[in-house]
Amino acid sequence: MLITLEKSWHKVLKEEIEKPQIQKLKSFLEEEKRKGIKIYPSETLVFNAFRYTPFDEVKGVIVGQDPYHGPHQAHGLCFSVPRGVSVPPSLKNIYKELKDDLGVAPAQHGNLEKWAKQGVLLLNATLTVRENQPKSHYGKGWEELTDSVIRSLSLRKSPLVFMLWGASAKEKCDHILSQSSHPHAILKAAHPSPYSSGGFFGCRHFSQANAFLEKWEKTPIDWSVS
Repeated sequence: MLITLEKSWHKVLKEEIEKPQIQKLKSFLEEEKRKGIKIYPSETLVFNAFRYTPFDEVKGVIVGQDPYHGPHQAHGLCFSVPRGVSVPPSLKNIYKELKDDLGVAPAQHGNLEKWAKQGVLLLNATLTVRENQPKSHYGKGWEELTDSVIRSLSLRKSPLVFMLWGASAKEKCDHILSQSSHPHAILKAAHPSPYSSGGFFGCRHFSQANAFLEKWEKTPIDWSVS
């Protein structure tokens, strides 16, 4: 697999993608492919989050765990699915909180490209997964790359919002964001999954994110998904 990043991200992550663990990751993915193992998303969509949201345009970050592992679901944006695919349970809960927070009516589809195009980086901790095997590509090298993404963003002087949902997202980002002072907002809540122990509903992250962006004279996010 080629690491085909959008040019601004390639510049930021150039040193990272040349490290030995990324070469090992490439070899692992090629071996999976050689064995005929079905991997999601398709190779052309693995780096979609970077394609839609260039480095200098990031205003917010939402961190997921790994891609959806069912057919036709994953397309490189965390929590998002292509049009025509049923809205997953976690995203239904995100839509419910969005309605309670900002009065935005739930969309009839789950494609979040509109958010990504406005500067919301929809980043999974690992960018690939085996079919029907969640977390199957953990520990193979993706985490080092996505840690570098978070670290690069944390060093930006232009303020942005990190929306961390669930223990995995918090743990991934906390150890990076706590290493230095920064101007960014860090919003934390439980994971929106129906299997979560609760604490996502009522977080009001969408309105808080926009209030923070407006404070810094940035255009707020239109969270509606049309």
